Amino acid sequence: MTQPTRRVRDYLTGLQDRITSTIAVVDGGSFVVDHWKKPKGERLQGHGITQILENGAVFERAGCGFSHVTGPSLPPSATQHRPELSGAPFEALGVSLVFHPRNPFVPTVHMNVRMIAATPASGKTVCWFGGGMDLTPYYGFEEDAVHFHRTCRTALDPFGVDKYPRFKKWCDEYFFLKHRDEQRGIGGVFFDDFSELGFEGSFSMMRSVGDAFLDAYLPIVDRCRVIEYGERERAFQLYRRGRYVEFNLVWDRGTHFGLQSGGRSESILLSMPPMVSWSYQRTEEPGSEEARLYSDFLVRKDWI
Repeated sequence: MTQPTRRVRDYLTGLQDRITSTIAVVDGGSFVVDHWKKPKGERLQGHGITQILENGAVFERAGCGFSHVTGPSLPPSATQHRPELSGAPFEALGVSLVFHPRNPFVPTVHMNVRMIAATPASGKTVCWFGGGMDLTPYYGFEEDAVHFHRTCRTALDPFGVDKYPRFKKWCDEYFFLKHRDEQRGIGGVFFDDFSELGFEGSFSMMRSVGDAFLDAYLPIVDRCRVIEYGERERAFQLYRRGRYVEFNLVWDRGTHFGLQSGGRSESILLSMPPMVSWSYQRTEEPGSEEARLYSDFLVRKDWI
């Protein structure tokens, strides 16, 4: 393992522990910690740590996984923007999380930070970073959207004031269900194939995004977890979770990368909610809070 890779790995495992220990305190439950290793002889080699909390008081399912894998050939999902690296052996490490709350007024959240290194035939290793975070509410609150986006902007501004608007736009375009012509949520920031600040600058930017996650999400959890809800709100939450499943399975590059490269399915699919429902041609009552989610929140807009 090279020194740069070791530094990235140490940061990522530390980040995973910081986040899960904090969430365990918020929830009052505990994470199952599953250390796994790919068996010898499989196409993909490596190891990881999957931490998951289920049936908690605050989180119905909270999954946070670290993985560090190597493979003989980059999968298509990783080379669509870098055709010159097609077929190159690679190394990938990252932390990915999705938290599905119990209360429908608390939004689902996703965060991911990662590094990929590939060594093409030329022999010169190429590294790039990716990541971001995004918020998926079931019932919208403008103050939550503003807080989440403002925290993202604060994390990115030290690396150039162009980064937040650029990555915010990228996030809106990425987390979009093309088959429904619908945003997945209120967005956040997203970046991929990023190396323009050099290794040190790009790694520092990735760390800033990862370190901002708890500040972005926990105040929203604290405010919304005490709001009372009933069967109507729960049913709408389960229905909207269906959109989350659709995006992850149909469009998400991270899911595709893991499955195409022979990754560990149980860990790749930790983002799935424990309960979900679909309805045929469901429509919301005009003027309702459910309808307002579509009209006021599942749209691309400048929150700050």
